[in-house]
Amino acid sequence: MELKSKQWWGAPKKFSLEQEERKISWLELFYDLVYVIAIAKITNLFSMNLNFTGFLDYLFFFTIIFWGWLNGSLYHDMHGSAGFRTRIMTLWQMLIVAALVIVLGGHSEQRIHNISLVLIVMQTYITYMWFSVGFYDKNHRKLNLPYTLLYLLALALMVLTLFLENPWLKIVFFAALVFNYLPPFITYRRFRNESLQLNLSSSMTERLGLFAIIIFGEVIAGVISGMAENNDLSFSLWVNFALSVIIVFSLWWVFFTLVSDRPCKPGFLNSSLLELLYLPALISLGLAGLGLHGIFSDPAHSEAHFVGLREIFALAISLFFLIMILILFLLEFPKIYAALIRKTQIIFFGGILAAVSLGIINKGLSTFWFLCTGLGLILTIIVLLNYNWYSLQSALSGRNDDV
Repeated sequence: MELKSKQWWGAPKKFSLEQEERKISWLELFYDLVYVIAIAKITNLFSMNLNFTGFLDYLFFFTIIFWGWLNGSLYHDMHGSAGFRTRIMTLWQMLIVAALVIVLGGHSEQRIHNISLVLIVMQTYITYMWFSVGFYDKNHRKLNLPYTLLYLLALALMVLTLFLENPWLKIVFFAALVFNYLPPFITYRRFRNESLQLNLSSSMTERLGLFAIIIFGEVIAGVISGMAENNDLSFSLWVNFALSVIIVFSLWWVFFTLVSDRPCKPGFLNSSLLELLYLPALISLGLAGLGLHGIFSDPAHSEAHFVGLREIFALAISLFFLIMILILFLLEFPKIYAALIRKTQIIFFGGILAAVSLGIINKGLSTFWFLCTGLGLILTIIVLLNYNWYSLQSALSGRNDDV
């Protein structure tokens, strides 16, 4: 009877039990959707407050939302089971994030207070989530200690925000973020001399890719919704719309051609760094989508902030290329591709310089030529990458023929 009860409840999967080819569950895909809604909400709020304060808020909430998603996804990947407990834990986290979306859109005097309360609940839940694993899996206790302690410190700081006002409020919130992102590096330092290997699983790699796909979808949706808000759908507007969609598609091409199913280099530090690099990559996509949406949404609003929106777009593309350079350091490639990877990183560095230049000279360009220049930059990178790739393949084929 006790065994049946445990099976029904579904204790967390043992940390020592690895599942190399785990299939992504429908529950995980459903779980992702509420986070996408949250990111769409903060992007919309930033679009209505295009200033430094709005940017800081966007940066903070994107980072805390990604932190929540990443922790929930890693927990499910390492400890998820088919039992009732995993489903209830997932449901609770979805409810918390949904509550965050609701309070973010509030306009009452209690808005900041309500946001603090929801973030405290989220922090408490995720702290408990990792702490509770130690009761079921002794092998995980020494690993979850840094997470539990640092998350508790972040929780204390969040409770402190209930009694603070700006600027201390924002400072304490960002300090809590730092504590939330520190545990992987503390864990690595504690156990780097042990034989324990913690690698990024293929299923978690797929989860990160799927989440990126959803963000790409949000960017496309932003362009479409901005276009739909125009009453006069002129031919030139349709051309700009097509250019914007092609830009998003080209960014997708670059990202998934290089990252796709490429495994991460072995080691806990490499895995943690790759997971964290997805954060600025997704932020850059969100900012690019914001810039593209602003071109179509409201002509009066767009003209009022047009330079800012163009600069945001150029900055986003620069950041995207920078993250691609860094990600390539962490992906595992055959040694024969080492020279190709270096060339690819040099090409992206040139793309960064070109994108920054586009942000500087954008005032003299019409919308059409601005979009054409941005698209031309990305397509040039794609052409150069393909040229180098096929040149290498041709050289390798020639060697095989000689043999």
